[in-house]
Amino acid sequence: MGITLKEFSTRRKKLIEQMGGNSIAILPSAPVRTRNRDVDYPFRQGSDFHYLTGFVEPDSVLVLIPGREHGESILFCKERDITKELWDGVITGPERAMEMVGVDDAFPIGDIDDILPNMIEGTEKVFYSMGLDSQFDSRVMEWINVIRSKVRNGAHPPGEFVALEHFLHDMRLFKSAQEIKVMDKAAKISAKAHKRAMEKCKPGKFEYQLEAEITHTFMDAGSRSAAYPSIIGGGDNGCILHYIDNASELKSGDLVLIDAGCELDYYASDITRTFPVNGCFSEEQKALYQTVLNAQNAAIAAVKPGNHWNHPHEAAVHAIVEGLVEHGLLKGDINTLIEEESYKPFYMHRTGHWIGMDVHDVGEYKVGGEWRVLEPGMALTVEPGLYIAPDCKDVEPRWRGIGIRIEDDVVVTKQGVRILSEGAPKEISEIEALMS
Repeated sequence: MGITLKEFSTRRKKLIEQMGGNSIAILPSAPVRTRNRDVDYPFRQGSDFHYLTGFVEPDSVLVLIPGREHGESILFCKERDITKELWDGVITGPERAMEMVGVDDAFPIGDIDDILPNMIEGTEKVFYSMGLDSQFDSRVMEWINVIRSKVRNGAHPPGEFVALEHFLHDMRLFKSAQEIKVMDKAAKISAKAHKRAMEKCKPGKFEYQLEAEITHTFMDAGSRSAAYPSIIGGGDNGCILHYIDNASELKSGDLVLIDAGCELDYYASDITRTFPVNGCFSEEQKALYQTVLNAQNAAIAAVKPGNHWNHPHEAAVHAIVEGLVEHGLLKGDINTLIEEESYKPFYMHRTGHWIGMDVHDVGEYKVGGEWRVLEPGMALTVEPGLYIAPDCKDVEPRWRGIGIRIEDDVVVTKQGVRILSEGAPKEISEIEALMS
């Protein structure tokens, strides 16, 4: 499982081809971040760095130089240190890194100030993502200034900085067969976790207890972490889009909205399901839930090659407004209500986002000012919702405090769409049967 060494190498070669000659790309690993005092957050490698290397250690830098005589890909990383390894675990070291990562050359990170300026000198373009790490930005400028200080001696500093993500993020937008296999497994694990939460849910439990069931399922299946903080919102909390306190008691008669997905081998899943705490939808809950489900089905049907990014959202909005009019929460002509965005108090977010190594993955949504056309290999979420605020005075009291979102992970295929997360029940009859 996971991405092969050959694919990492292919990615680097593809990026090098796009860079052109007389250039250099510099990509640092993610930094270690302090949680509090002597405790660090668990280290998670930066997605761009991992995409090109598969290397999971901090204090590393990847350098790509098209046409370099001694090899185009170079890795700077930590040296072996027996004392540090006693405390923190094995360090790969430059020698083993060449074999494990498949780079052409590797050097100790402690030597980078002596070696990298000489690699930069003479190039015309530096591909680098400025502004993501201020400390490393300063080091890059120090290396450039070292070269500039030697201009009178014939040194040639680069004349142009180019945003590395311009090429790299477009590569990441299109998922390979290996990537889709990993994402499919992550989605299956997360679907299993949502089913477990439905099975274990009952009035009197607390939101964090369902979170515990979900986390248990993730780790029991081989995922070491959630892809993002899990949202477990019971009752009114389901109307808070990014609610993560997960501390309230679950009450009979309420819905609980769970937005949770695991990360597996650096790839995210992202699933939302909404279900009744007591296992049985009320008539009002059932009506709005079916409206959201209809909207999601319409949006998924619009995910296909040749359609643009906004087509699924437009389909979802139309179905949402139809449902709101049918049930009396909005009044008027459907097209006029859509044009005036009268639905926004109840449905205020977009219908999806790219998904991949980051849960909100990289990739432009518009190209040349126009919505991006969907193509095979793109992966996205489809997640319409309805949120009737508990203090909303514009609707009857029976609708208030109902928050619903239904979200799946899908991949665009040549034929249309593949739903990765279909293992999580979402039909009303399926949910009630499972919870009974």
